[in-house]
Amino acid sequence: MIKINFVCVGNLKEKFFAEAAEEYLKRLSRFCKAEVKELPEKNNPEEEAESVLRALKGRVVALAVEGKKRSSEAFAKEVAAFTDRGEEITFVIGSSEGLSQRVKERADELLSFSDMTFPHRLMRVILLEQVYRAFMINAGAKYHK
Repeated sequence: MIKINFVCVGNLKEKFFAEAAEEYLKRLSRFCKAEVKELPEKNNPEEEAESVLRALKGRVVALAVEGKKRSSEAFAKEVAAFTDRGEEITFVIGSSEGLSQRVKERADELLSFSDMTFPHRLMRVILLEQVYRAFMINAGAKYHK
């Protein structure tokens, strides 16, 4: 079973975000071994960089506004390709200050969900849902509309 890591700077303080994230992690357990690693927020992304870099494993996809955008279907194809190769994936979400340049340079890919800005805590829920959606698309399930 493929392993997917979610490296997140900051924790989910709001109960509603935490419950939503837990629900998607539970749903993902059918398809992969998903693990969330929360790292402490610092004063700026450069101070956070060392702990983020130490947590990275396998193929690294960092969320960044300047990253490549793709449809849910294209994202699902990419996830399927990683799964077929048995490749471990690590998604990285920075703090409200973003990610350091060093983390972006280390990433194998930069991924953007929108030109809009989202709170990083909400972004975790969105990312988990989209990874779950990718597996559902790949399984031919009706979840994706």
